[in-house]
Amino acid sequence: MKKYAPIRPEVAAAQAMAGAQSYVRQGSIEVRLARSIKEIKAAQKLRYTIFYEEMHAKPDWRMRITRRDIDPYDIFCDHLLVLDHDRPKGRRIVGTYRLLRQEVAQTHDGFYSSGEYDLSPLMTDSFRAQIGEDKQLLELGRSCVHKDYRANSTINLLWKGIAEYLKEHNIAYMFGCASFEGTDPAEFTQSMSYLYHNHLVPDDFKVRALSDQFVDMNRVPAEELDVRMARRALPPLIKGYLRIGCFIGDGAVVDEQFGTTDVFILLPVEKIAKRYSKKYDLKGEANDSGADISAVQ
Repeated sequence: MKKYAPIRPEVAAAQAMAGAQSYVRQGSIEVRLARSIKEIKAAQKLRYTIFYEEMHAKPDWRMRITRRDIDPYDIFCDHLLVLDHDRPKGRRIVGTYRLLRQEVAQTHDGFYSSGEYDLSPLMTDSFRAQIGEDKQLLELGRSCVHKDYRANSTINLLWKGIAEYLKEHNIAYMFGCASFEGTDPAEFTQSMSYLYHNHLVPDDFKVRALSDQFVDMNRVPAEELDVRMARRALPPLIKGYLRIGCFIGDGAVVDEQFGTTDVFILLPVEKIAKRYSKKYDLKGEANDSGADISAVQ
């Protein structure tokens, strides 16, 4: 298990934090990257409240003492924040997403998702040729929004900020994990089978769960699926990603710490651009311990 690294200004994030620009502002609500170590810690506290108190994930001793959701990747990720400037100074952060660009991951410990999925199909020369030499991947995770702000307006502003970040860093594909709540895959048989039969990543860049964690999603033949029931049972975050054209990796992974069953999400940025122009909306649900589009942990 990787050791936690102390958060220090010289290694805390990929951006020059003090000068991080504001991506969008509407009334008292602002979306921008973290500008200080203090803000990153506040985002970790929000994550702890949602993942460990609301969603019943299992904190380790350090998280329990600090009441912050922390892991080794926080020190070099960018942290996108939603702030409400009408709230007291120490409680303004009401939403966050953790962002890890490929150029940063390659100089540190790689991507968080590689602990659950084989990402090598996304690193091949053929995939690079497809997305363009000047483009890169982005891993998203640790997405969460304070319970008082889970409204369409807040989520739309958050994703408008992500859209600006994508343009700024020439992102071609986003990826991460999104989760079903619970660790018994049998409970999600219909939904996972629906994802497998209808949204699987194409064969030429098929990301697959690591063999020692692989949970088969092909549990019901396509002709026997109750599609309406399967779609209705999908978590809201996964529904949101499907609406903007995501692909699903082959195989789910059970995450005992977070009490979830994860699926891999791969999303072409061009689909976000097309969809976002039509007022992209995640229906007010933006909490996911996974990707990191997810959300990733």
